[in-house]
Amino acid sequence: MGIALSTSLKAPFDEAVTRTREALADQGFGVLTEIDVKATLKTKLDEDMENYLILGACNPPLAHQALGVQRQIGLLLPCNVVVRSDPDDQETTLVEAMNPEILVDVTGESGLKPVANEVTTKLQAAIDALSKS
Repeated sequence: MGIALSTSLKAPFDEAVTRTREALADQGFGVLTEIDVKATLKTKLDEDMENYLILGACNPPLAHQALGVQRQIGLLLPCNVVVRSDPDDQETTLVEAMNPEILVDVTGESGLKPVANEVTTKLQAAIDALSKS
């Protein structure tokens, strides 16, 4: 099991962000949080880096199911989805979603497996949709 479900797009960063939001919405995810890592590092440390955005994606029914199994799972929610410019190829944008199977591994809670499987299916569908468009 890898840490991420991912794809690369031959698309500008802003377009990739828009497409990622749409693909997530099509799978029932809303974006609850957004962290602009590039801007934060520039402001706080005066460091430059490529475009790097962390989207906190949540599918409410699935989050509710997971919380019903293990209340502490909220420490690992929402699912992070990273949209970032490829530092080696400015024409490529990478989209990486946290692999939900990690929730089961980290907690050791087998009751989370069905929820993690469903979240994985939906996040993979969003990633696949980006690859096809």
